[in-house]
Amino acid sequence: MRLRMLGTGSADGWPNPFCHCQSCESMRMSGRHRQATAALVDSTLMIDAGPTAGYAASAAGWSLASVEHLLLTHAHPDHLAPSLLLWRQWISRLGELHVWGPQSAIDSCRDWVGPDDPVTLHVVTAGEVIAARSALGTYQVSVLAANHDPYGNDVIAEQAVLFDITAPDGARLLYGTDTAAFTSDMAESVAEAHFDIVLLDETFGTTVDHRTGHHDLDTFTQTVALLRTVNAIDEHTDVIAIHLSHHNPPEGELAARLADIGARIVPDLADIGGARSRLVTGGARSGKSSYAEVLASHSRAVTYVATGYPALDEEWQERLRAHRARRPTHFTTIESIDLPQVLNHARANEVVLIDCITVWLTRTIDAACAWDDPALARHTAVGAVTSLVASLGACKADVILVTNEVGSGVIPANASGRMFADLLGMTNAQLAQACDAVDLVVVGQPIPIKRS
Repeated sequence: MRLRMLGTGSADGWPNPFCHCQSCESMRMSGRHRQATAALVDSTLMIDAGPTAGYAASAAGWSLASVEHLLLTHAHPDHLAPSLLLWRQWISRLGELHVWGPQSAIDSCRDWVGPDDPVTLHVVTAGEVIAARSALGTYQVSVLAANHDPYGNDVIAEQAVLFDITAPDGARLLYGTDTAAFTSDMAESVAEAHFDIVLLDETFGTTVDHRTGHHDLDTFTQTVALLRTVNAIDEHTDVIAIHLSHHNPPEGELAARLADIGARIVPDLADIGGARSRLVTGGARSGKSSYAEVLASHSRAVTYVATGYPALDEEWQERLRAHRARRPTHFTTIESIDLPQVLNHARANEVVLIDCITVWLTRTIDAACAWDDPALARHTAVGAVTSLVASLGACKADVILVTNEVGSGVIPANASGRMFADLLGMTNAQLAQACDAVDLVVVGQPIPIKRS
């Protein structure tokens, strides 16, 4: 199962466009944002279709043309903008789309489906099991009850559902938004599921007197514990908090609190399922390391690989201290330039952050005593990069590599400097080709260069 997050935010997103609280301002300062929660499974199932879902897919370079099933949790506008069906109508030669959801959600779709559209609407209720047949095989979808009664209106509560999805490859997903704390009956309905991935509503963070049909951090923790008790969640389950809002603390603090209970957050457009690799490049002091650390901090298990030299002088020692101090407490730091060995021993559901490739290459050439022998330096670099790329492709963990962009400054004044710039450029190009994503960081702002 490959899961792509079209959004991870609440109805108003994060930051709220009208709010100046600390949580919202921290998001604005970071240049990040979260849009309405929705997800894409194996490019053939789409879960929820809020007003930003289509734009998010386009921004990530993901097409919705192969979506055969649209699963709707309920009719609230952040989860269903039926105009998406009109946009689809404008494109010819698309296959049939099956839309599944509670009565109110399906009723909201009817006026957006033309008489000749290849769209079939299906009303579902909690307790049903759907056989969603697709080009990739059949997905078994169990419709579950939600605890979503935001206005004290039992009709609304009855017409919100959750989904338990088993993919053709056997991977199993619980899509749990919008909902408040699971009841014992809700937990029993997924007992012994041993989910691979759980996406669970965590809207209200530290606000606990909201009285809505959503989780806060306290009730989220209770639900996770309950799901562990009934073996719906085990040590292999990737538990991800979604439907996030500014009622939560800033992302770094939120990630640390969730890590304590075995959960994490991911950014919008995250690609989950199977190891993924990302190269983060930029000039010196561009903010690339800080950006990579924020990306990695979304995981509950992070191995930080420091490739730098030991402290050479007081100034360098202070740089190392500053780097260590800003890393979240759940990062495990190792110092090594044997990157293939690190990657070969990495575990699934872990992130390996390597900072940085520039110093790694420098130390690799040092170890070969090759600065005065360009042929030996190139042979050493090519061999090391080839080995790194092979280990990257076989690695079970997600990997983030940080490197310096070359070619934007002056040409080095000496032969060894020019040789190193050439070799680092070659290294960066090889890693960019091997990685699933590449980001260029300029003045602290990440710019997507590649998405696959």
